[in-house]
Amino acid sequence: MVVVPLAVGEERGGVVRGLTRVSGGGAVRRALDAERFRGREGQVVTVVLAASRRRVLCLVGLGDGAASDLDAWRRAAGRARKAAERAGARRVAIALDARASDVEHLVAVAEGFELAGYRFDKYKSEAERPAKIVELTLVTPSPPAEGALAPRLRAVATTVAAVTTVRDLVNEPAAVKTPSFLAATAERLAAEVGIEVEVWDRERIDRERLAGLLAVARGSNEEPRFIRLRYRGPGARRRVALVGKGITFDSGGLSLKAAKSMETMKLDMAGGAAVIATLVALARLQPAIDVDGFIPATENLPGGKAQKPGDVIRFRNGKSVEVLNTDAEGRLVLADALALAAAEKPDLIVDLATLTGACIVALGPLVAGIYGNDQTTVDRLVALGHETGEPLWQLPLVTEYRDDIKSPVADLKNVGGGNAGSITAALFLQEFVDGRPWVHLDIAGPAFTDKDLPYAPKGGTGFGVRTLLRYLEELAAAPAVKKRAGTDGGRRGRPRARAATPTTRRRRRR
Repeated sequence: MVVVPLAVGEERGGVVRGLTRVSGGGAVRRALDAERFRGREGQVVTVVLAASRRRVLCLVGLGDGAASDLDAWRRAAGRARKAAERAGARRVAIALDARASDVEHLVAVAEGFELAGYRFDKYKSEAERPAKIVELTLVTPSPPAEGALAPRLRAVATTVAAVTTVRDLVNEPAAVKTPSFLAATAERLAAEVGIEVEVWDRERIDRERLAGLLAVARGSNEEPRFIRLRYRGPGARRRVALVGKGITFDSGGLSLKAAKSMETMKLDMAGGAAVIATLVALARLQPAIDVDGFIPATENLPGGKAQKPGDVIRFRNGKSVEVLNTDAEGRLVLADALALAAAEKPDLIVDLATLTGACIVALGPLVAGIYGNDQTTVDRLVALGHETGEPLWQLPLVTEYRDDIKSPVADLKNVGGGNAGSITAALFLQEFVDGRPWVHLDIAGPAFTDKDLPYAPKGGTGFGVRTLLRYLEELAAAPAVKKRAGTDGGRRGRPRARAATPTTRRRRRR
């Protein structure tokens, strides 16, 4: 299959006229007219040029050419992949013009094409197996300098593998994907790349005073786990903490969800999966940065020992929280992880969580909310999200709304008054970062899709991994910031690694 992306207005241009002449018999023109192809985004037309040799032409709409960004090309490549699989093509060539001949466009096209090939069909007795595409060729009138593209394409392969890991974990049924399963997967992946991993069991969690995780876990027969990963980059000058919510199934606890709302709640560990996959990808990419991963993992179920509305939890940083809604459990386990991360004084904390339905109400299913106390980092993540096709929209940390989470019997309560639910959740999390630079991504909408997207089928999307990897690689390459006298940038006084115990399983970097 030969793929030709066309923008609006190009359907009668020189490219199409040339294709019509080459094909002979007017097959291209007739197909375009029959489908009313105008180059609009989402339009795809395939034409068999020589049936005996199965040569197929595919024209893919880019939309408004003037507004076509990197992700427009990525989406077009994803649609081309699906068309190629439907046609049974094994070799695909995508013909790009001068608009998309630079390295960034070529990388985006390759990434979209690879991401669109994902399938989760391990539980299907008769899974549809499309023809395996064995070769992708990018054709361009002005190839980039020799050696400029190959390393970027290798990085694409690593990134796509990380996204696939997240998608597989999110799509796995909750009966399989217990906290222990998630922890064992983290151990296995860490061992493959040689990074350090710790898995804490209930006893260790109790000793570390992770009260929120223990409270949420009380209703489940499955034991909770707290997962720690450490990547140490060569020559690192900065240290970042990544925190991911790992609720492997969320029924709402005693504040039980409606049956329909529970159907996809296996997705509630998407943030934790993104952190695991990002750390593993960093070990392969080897940027000069230190990154710690923190993933609290548990189920949230209404068992006989489940926490009850009105219970009060005291966290390791001394703050007490009145639990009024057990379905607002994500912020309780994240509070533990954020407090633990903040105590180690990293240069930046970033958390990812499928946290609130309110964020989906505000931004819909395709856009994540972003909050933070470090505007420079927020701005850069928003810009990178636009480039990667993982859109982020900043929402405000309205100080006045903190009154909504004040409790008459404790320092805080875990839900607000019913309005601005995503904002009050973010304000709650901010109470546990101890003033460290911090960014929160509410990925409740885009972490999972209930319909096929151009380069993500129904199910887990792996949202956030590509943006985080881009940002961390940029941060690693940036010049070191000169510290003020008397400061250590959070490095001096770091807690020493604990010795392994029967409740701690650790693999060190090889």
